[in-house]
Amino acid sequence: MKLHRVLAGVTVLMAAPAVMAGNLVEPVPEPVPVAPAPAPVVVDTGGEWTGGYAGLQLGQLDVDGDGNADGDDVMYGLHAGYDYDFGRFVLGGEFDYDFADIDLNGAANVDNVMRLKLRAGYDLGRTLLYATAGAARVDTSIGDETGPFGGVGISYAVAPNFTVGGEVLYHEFDELGSSGVGAEATSVSLRGSFRF
Repeated sequence: MKLHRVLAGVTVLMAAPAVMAGNLVEPVPEPVPVAPAPAPVVVDTGGEWTGGYAGLQLGQLDVDGDGNADGDDVMYGLHAGYDYDFGRFVLGGEFDYDFADIDLNGAANVDNVMRLKLRAGYDLGRTLLYATAGAARVDTSIGDETGPFGGVGISYAVAPNFTVGGEVLYHEFDELGSSGVGAEATSVSLRGSFRF
């Protein structure tokens, strides 16, 4: 009988840890705080000037020729070109044509000026500052002449597909036709362009 009680006591003692273990509640781990993902770094590379454009210009052409062959008057015309935006640097080419009717004190009459341009500029976002140079051909009543020109300009995007701006150009013409008359000319123009 004594042995029976001892065995019963040992059984109870052996079963107690199992019973107690089953009654224990598993601890719930505390959530580990997760750091938020870093915000993406936005690098401002300026506006987007890549693409073609075409528009109109209105301005003034001042011609200073040899002797008394001087004059200035209004000019108006059209232009078309293409720019490629490399980030902050913009490179492009353009053709423009200006109509004019400028009397050079009776020595000649300027009818039109056409230009092939290379443009290189700095992208400031909605504003493009640029330098331009190339070849210009002037058509006058005493003959035609091709010469170099150079200048500066600015374009401002008033809408995603429309810009306004201005240009100042300096031209040199050695001899108008075979007249022996050379000329220098400065043009100032306001421009409006549709971009596509």
